[in-house]
Amino acid sequence: MAKTEIAEKILKHSLKILPKQKSWRRYLHTYPEISNQEFETTKYLITELKKLSIKTKRLKLPTGLIAEVKGKKPGAIVAVRTDIDALPILEKTGLPYQSKNKGCMHACGHDMHMATILGVASMMQNMRDDFCGTVRFLFQPSEEMPPGGAKPMIAEGVLDDVKMIFGLHVDPHLKTGKIGLRDGVTMGSVTDFDLIVRGRSGHAARPHHTVDAIVTAAEVVESLQKVVSREIDPIDPVVITFGKISGGYARNVICDEVLLVGTIRTLSPKAAKEVPKKVKRIAEAICKARGAKVEMTIKGDYPVLVNDADTNKIIRENYISLFGKNKIEDTPQVLGGEDFACYLEHVKGAMFRLGVMNKKIKADKPWHSPEFIVDEDALHFGSSVITASVIDALARFAK
Repeated sequence: MAKTEIAEKILKHSLKILPKQKSWRRYLHTYPEISNQEFETTKYLITELKKLSIKTKRLKLPTGLIAEVKGKKPGAIVAVRTDIDALPILEKTGLPYQSKNKGCMHACGHDMHMATILGVASMMQNMRDDFCGTVRFLFQPSEEMPPGGAKPMIAEGVLDDVKMIFGLHVDPHLKTGKIGLRDGVTMGSVTDFDLIVRGRSGHAARPHHTVDAIVTAAEVVESLQKVVSREIDPIDPVVITFGKISGGYARNVICDEVLLVGTIRTLSPKAAKEVPKKVKRIAEAICKARGAKVEMTIKGDYPVLVNDADTNKIIRENYISLFGKNKIEDTPQVLGGEDFACYLEHVKGAMFRLGVMNKKIKADKPWHSPEFIVDEDALHFGSSVITASVIDALARFAK
């Protein structure tokens, strides 16, 4: 079948299943689950894939799964990945299908990702006679919580024999109907860490008999910002952020232990290795000077996300063939992290941005906002371009 005929078939089927995709998305949005607790989400995905007559396989992990669709003849394996977890956020959208799991919300669009990929699975199953090879769908848990779900899935062999992998992420800064692409370094590395500062407690009126963990921890936080301003090349972006500080008992008791919960973001693999060492060195030096001790624990890390130019070219060409020119924008580099980067360390692939912004329905709030809303019509664009790109990639590997 000619490429134009395949494109027409994809667009026709994509519009046909769009209502179903919206129902998938709304169910998943209503019942979100946080990282590594996506038990009901996993069951639901298995049920819906079986309705499509698609075989599924559980891994040696508490949640998540893979599924495969085989073409008319053997060939290469191309993978498509979606994350499945939500965030610990109290939803404030007021939608009729607002989260019923209080304090948990799909505020990053993973419900859209799942509905998009279920749509791709449906179309690939419908178009088995139009391609040779296998499409492997990865439904990955725990993207939002380092160390994440990508590495355990890779250890389970989900990338065995895979030639290329495709991923997507919704973008509330792009209008519906547009996608964003960037070759090379696109998203930052993530190194999440904890610092425990230990001092010696005592009476608030007798500080000279104690080692104040709060004062010492405050000095550590302030001094570590100088790593960014004085120990890193100014053209190499680095961020050190502390999102949580906890410690202390009462206003008249000097604290003996403080927990600092932080994250390091970079766009350089070299900086990703060096900055944690600098954090440890400075924290230890300050604490030693104040008579305190410190313990640093790395809680998880994601590498820099580096998109493959050849994969992006496939996405770009197929999006143009489906929806015309002037629908693709350059994705800016960001320090947000994504463990899709782990897959890209092993196989060629790329993650594109799917526009979901529509101000008429207030779908313009940032990721992780309790008022985050998406334009569901974007499902049509996402599923169509991934399906076309996967078929194209399989054809290229068959040559």
